[in-house]
Amino acid sequence: MLRTHTCGQLNMNNIGEEVILCGWVDSRRDHGKIIFIDLRDRYGKTQIVFLPSFKEIYKKAKKLKNEDVIKIKGEVNRRPQGTENPKLSTGTVEVCAHQLEILNSSLDLPFSIEERIEVSEDIRLYHRYLDLRRKSLLDKFILRSKFNYKFREYLHKCGFLEVETPYLTKSTPEGARDFLVPSRLNQGKFYALPQSPQLFKQILMVAGVDKYYQIVRCFRDEDLRKDRQPEFSQLDIELSFVEEEDIYKLVEDMLKFVFREVLDIELKTPFLRIGYEEAMKNYSTDKPDIGKGDFRFLWVCEFPLFEYNQEEQRWQAFHHPFTMPSLKDVELLDRDPSLVKARSYDLVLNGVEVASGSIRIHEPQLQRKIFSLIGINEEEREKRFGFLLRALCYGAPPHGGIAFGLDRLYAIITKSESIREVIGFPKTQKGVCMLTDAPSEVEKRQLEELGIDTKEKEEK
Repeated sequence: MLRTHTCGQLNMNNIGEEVILCGWVDSRRDHGKIIFIDLRDRYGKTQIVFLPSFKEIYKKAKKLKNEDVIKIKGEVNRRPQGTENPKLSTGTVEVCAHQLEILNSSLDLPFSIEERIEVSEDIRLYHRYLDLRRKSLLDKFILRSKFNYKFREYLHKCGFLEVETPYLTKSTPEGARDFLVPSRLNQGKFYALPQSPQLFKQILMVAGVDKYYQIVRCFRDEDLRKDRQPEFSQLDIELSFVEEEDIYKLVEDMLKFVFREVLDIELKTPFLRIGYEEAMKNYSTDKPDIGKGDFRFLWVCEFPLFEYNQEEQRWQAFHHPFTMPSLKDVELLDRDPSLVKARSYDLVLNGVEVASGSIRIHEPQLQRKIFSLIGINEEEREKRFGFLLRALCYGAPPHGGIAFGLDRLYAIITKSESIREVIGFPKTQKGVCMLTDAPSEVEKRQLEELGIDTKEKEEK
C-alpha cells in the first residue's frame, strides 16, 4: 500500500507516529509562513501542516490546487489548544509533513464539489466521477453497500443460496418491452436482457434449490420517470414449500434485522396488512401512505388475478401470469375471471411500492389454463414458455417469493429526490448515459457481422 493510514483514521493514540497518507486536496489555506491542507479520501479528512523549514516541499505545497492527488509523509502532532475541529474524526490531530509527492494534478473543476453549490444534473452526470466525490452522495453509496451486505448476511444465515441467473436469455414479452441483443452466431435471432429472473428462479425451485436469492440487475425498455431506470437492481428471493405467511415473516424479520444493523432503527412488526379493495376504497391507490413516522411499511394483498385490456379486448395478468389464484376462486376461472383473487402481495413503504411477490403456479395444467385465459394460444405458449411448462411437469414443489426494488428502497431511506441519486452511473430520463454518451452509433462492420442493417434517419 502507498499509505499507512486513511484520512479518517488518525487520533490522539497516533501522536508521535510517522505516517503516510494519500488523498485529494480538499482545501488549502496559506497563512504566509505556514500552509494548511485538508487531505481527503472516502474515509474522512486530515489536516496537513507544511512548514517553511522544509523548503522544497513548502514550495510544492504553495502550488497545490484543490483535487490534486498527493502523498505525504510526516509526524502526527496534537493540534494547538483551541484549534481542534470536533466535526472531524481526526479533529484533535494534524500531520506535520516532511515529504510531499504529487501523484497527479487536477485541471480546474467544471463545478465546485462543495455541498452547498447547486449544479445542473446533466453537468453532474457528465462528470459523475466528480459528483461522486461529494460527501452527501458518497454516503448514500456507503449506506447502500452496508444494506446489501446485511441482506446477504441475513439470508445466508437462513440457509439461502445465492445463484446467478443469465443476462442473455429468451424474449418473453409480457408488459414492458425487452432490450434485445442480436446473436452473431445465430443471425436473425436475438437474446433479451432479463426484465427479472422470474422463470429461472422458478426452475431453481423445480431443481430442489429450496431457498434462493440474488442481488441482480434487471432491464426494461420503458419510458423513464424519477423512480425508473432502464437497468435497475433487485433483491430477488424465492422459496419452496411456503405460503404467504412464510414470506411475510421472512421479509419482516429480515428488514427488522437490516434496519437495526445499519441504521440502529427498530422497526415495528408485524407490518399492517390491507386488501387491494380496501386500499382503493379508502385511499384511492394500491400504494397508500398510512401516516406519519422514520419508516411506514404496509402489506397490500388480495389483488385481482386479471384486469381487462379494453384496447386489446382481452384479459391480462394484473401482476404476471405465473401468480397462483386464490384456491377458493379457482372454480371462477371459467365463469368470471374478474372475480378471481391472486395470491400476490406488495410491500409499500411511505406510499411507494418497494417489493412485490406472489405464490407461484406449480401445476402445469393450471399454468396452461392461465395462459389461455390471457390469450396465449398453444403454439405461442410452447414457443415462449415451453421450457417452463416442461419443468413444471417433473415434480415442481409449491413455491413463492418476492423481489425488492433496491434503488427505490435506498432512495426512500436516504430521502433522495430521484433513484438516480443512489445509482452509481444512472441514465437520464431519455435513457442516455451522460458520462459515456451511450447509446451511440457503432461501426458498419459490427452491424454486418450481426447481419443487421439500419434505416436512414428521416429529415425533420
